[in-house]
Amino acid sequence: PVSSLNLVSRYSGTSADSAPLHKLGTEQWQKAKKKAAQRATDVAAELLDVYARRAARKGHAFPEPDDAYTAFASAFPFEETPDQATAIDAVIADMVSLQPMDRLVCGDVGFGKTEVAMRAAFMATHANYQVAVLVPTTLLAQQHYQNFCDRFADTALHIEILSRFGTKQHADIIGGLANGTVDIVIGTHKLLQESIKFKQLGLVIIDEEHRFGVRQKERFKALRSEVDVLTLTATPIPRTLNMSLSGMRDLSIIATPPKQRVAIKTFVTEWNDHLLKEAILREIKRGGQIYFVHNKVEDIERIARRITELLPEAEVRIAHGQMRERELEKVMLDFYHQRFHVLVCTTIIETGIDVPTANTIIIHRADRFGLAQLYQLRGRVGRSHHRAYAYLLIPSKSAITPDAGKRLEAIESLEELGAGFTLATHDLEIRGAGELLGSEQSGQIQEIGFSMYSQLLERAVNDLKSGKTPDFDKPLKHGCEVDLRVPALIPEDYLPDVHARLVIYKRIANASSVEALDELQVEMIDRFGLLPESAKTLFRISEIKVKAERLGVRKIEAGANSGRILFNPEPDIEPMTIIKLMQATNGNYRMDGPETLRFKDEMETVDARFHCVAQLMERLAET
Repeated sequence: PVSSLNLVSRYSGTSADSAPLHKLGTEQWQKAKKKAAQRATDVAAELLDVYARRAARKGHAFPEPDDAYTAFASAFPFEETPDQATAIDAVIADMVSLQPMDRLVCGDVGFGKTEVAMRAAFMATHANYQVAVLVPTTLLAQQHYQNFCDRFADTALHIEILSRFGTKQHADIIGGLANGTVDIVIGTHKLLQESIKFKQLGLVIIDEEHRFGVRQKERFKALRSEVDVLTLTATPIPRTLNMSLSGMRDLSIIATPPKQRVAIKTFVTEWNDHLLKEAILREIKRGGQIYFVHNKVEDIERIARRITELLPEAEVRIAHGQMRERELEKVMLDFYHQRFHVLVCTTIIETGIDVPTANTIIIHRADRFGLAQLYQLRGRVGRSHHRAYAYLLIPSKSAITPDAGKRLEAIESLEELGAGFTLATHDLEIRGAGELLGSEQSGQIQEIGFSMYSQLLERAVNDLKSGKTPDFDKPLKHGCEVDLRVPALIPEDYLPDVHARLVIYKRIANASSVEALDELQVEMIDRFGLLPESAKTLFRISEIKVKAERLGVRKIEAGANSGRILFNPEPDIEPMTIIKLMQATNGNYRMDGPETLRFKDEMETVDARFHCVAQLMERLAET
């Protein structure tokens, strides 16, 4: 029944071809679910342990924002987006409280996460604490260093960079961290070495956490219970994960694009000299630059020569991770300062380098990239108000795998800004899950699907919080079934699109409060017009269902003149309430066994049936 559509969830864990199928009538599924439930409980225990350590330990409450902070904030050259403002407020609230902050700010590439980090860094340094900014690559460290120096130019703060470059000054910087003369340090995993000591570290900012290894993540875990930690990521993490980790780690999502930002136009095409020439020339003529991604160092020079032959007027340079550090840094800085047109590079540009004038990206052999990687690479362009273009070059359609075809289709179709959160494909869901929970989760997720794993994890966290012993064989909460023998559905002539109808059904079935149902009704009337009678009935049934679930009712059935209520083994109802109910009426209510309450009433009309059941729910809720 559509009212129970919340029991059906999309399987996402691996491709459809290799998804594990369980036969009905065997115990395969139960075993897989039990094993995943046990694993989820272990993860929940670990999360609660970190959480308990954080809760028990008093952090340092930073002073409330003052005039100096207001002046710093007003120097931000752009208008804050609503999501960005919300994220900044949440970070400040975390910092002024006594508990150590552990917040994850998740937002698309170029949606303003760095500004959130800079406001937090100002708060910490203004209170005489040190700030460490951890980044996965040297190039990103360089970019952040430049940005921080520009943004903090009006302050007297001492900002340093610790990475593979500039080894001569390392000893001075390490000394400065120990004696407190360095206020903000930006660096790669070098910052996590035991030899590096801080005089008074107050805030750690981690950029793109998923790109650090397991050992570094262990160091982050240790830090979390001691100092304020702010993590930034552009890899979309499904919102369901936030629900699963309720209270474990705070999450802010920046999904609103900055003003004047235009969506990136994406094309999937075979190599075509004429098309590439046109794309590169158009970009050069409007004063822009081009990324050409070719992820194979062995023949990257051949590709660069081919582009030079196509367009002798374009200046082409190469960048990849096997180059000498100084050389790589010089190429990147020259590209940033618009000293040449086309950068032929590997995926080294995947994180961080923000070049507003680069508005065309060409990705060679795009079929060899994962969805999240294509999404990240595409996000390197379109950082200004100009229309950006992404060309995904592939061999002929018949030469690529079906999976690669699906990935390219998904990335081509999702052009709207902020799509990182709606990219509901298993590739990103798995990436998002593994990011917070470590590599060993993926096996369980593959077996039972991400959605169910999230539910099991949420249940395990709640059980452990309330001190219950986890029951691995217990099915997930299936909700209450309500059968009043009346048509309750969204008619096809009211909402013809079957996909939209299913989405609405699922949202109604998942609603956890009467308020949520009211909001959904208002939204539907606003979008599709006044509700037909059968849709109103669906909402009325859902309202009864919500109330019944809270009382521990498993099923409600009612016909023209009688009905019955089936309770769960331990309902949340006072036994005396049922006894009083039976005593107060002339045999209209009676218990039929320990779990069934039968009732009689005149319920010929639909309204009478609803009135009777709703009244009964209110009586049962009385204490």
